[in-house]
Amino acid sequence: MSTVLITGANKGLGHEAARQLIAAGHTVYVTARDTGRGRAAADRLGARFVQLDVTDDASVTAAAKTIETEGGLDVLVNNAGIEPRRPDGGFIPAPEVTADLFREVFETNVFGQVRMLHAFLPLLRDSPAPVVVNVSSGASLMRDLIDPANPAHFYPDVVYPSSKAAVNMLTVQYSKAYPGVRINAVDPGFTATDLNFHAGTQTVEEGAEILVRMAQIGPDGPTGGLFDAKGTIPW
Repeated sequence: MSTVLITGANKGLGHEAARQLIAAGHTVYVTARDTGRGRAAADRLGARFVQLDVTDDASVTAAAKTIETEGGLDVLVNNAGIEPRRPDGGFIPAPEVTADLFREVFETNVFGQVRMLHAFLPLLRDSPAPVVVNVSSGASLMRDLIDPANPAHFYPDVVYPSSKAAVNMLTVQYSKAYPGVRINAVDPGFTATDLNFHAGTQTVEEGAEILVRMAQIGPDGPTGGLFDAKGTIPW
């Protein structure tokens, strides 16, 4: 069985992925920015808790040191992410998108994953079967967004899909740089979570399945790919 760390796991997809992995017999660290919410989630799940804010270098470094001290890590699930919305859940139209908004979203969705990879890959390389799962999105696929016949064409946001396209590139390039680590991206699908004001058409149980599946691949598993519930998604 593996030791797994999941970022942003006090609710939503991360919380459900933790539940499923614990049920499969794995040791799971759930992380959250808020210590109270994170500990409450860990207690509900029977997980371990470590405070971690992916936007803060010191927080990420401290979490890595804690987990190293407690025995190391086999699997990293980079799940933490944000999507910019108006208070009523509406999308922010392109004319209102600013560089500051891009910076805010990329700080979590992209730079946060880079921080995690930088801090935890040294631990993962000590594992006999190291795995990284980067949570991406179907909204990252430019071929779908540009195709008027594809439902994704009507998704209007500028910032979120740009951040997830960057996650795809991170996945490919890190997988080449670390050939001994299985590094893949996943698309959970349109899942009802706080991120989208619960507008998604899937349950968290359905959305988390691909995170859980890819977190459990072995040393002979794929690397450098994008996957959803149906299988491989061509880049």
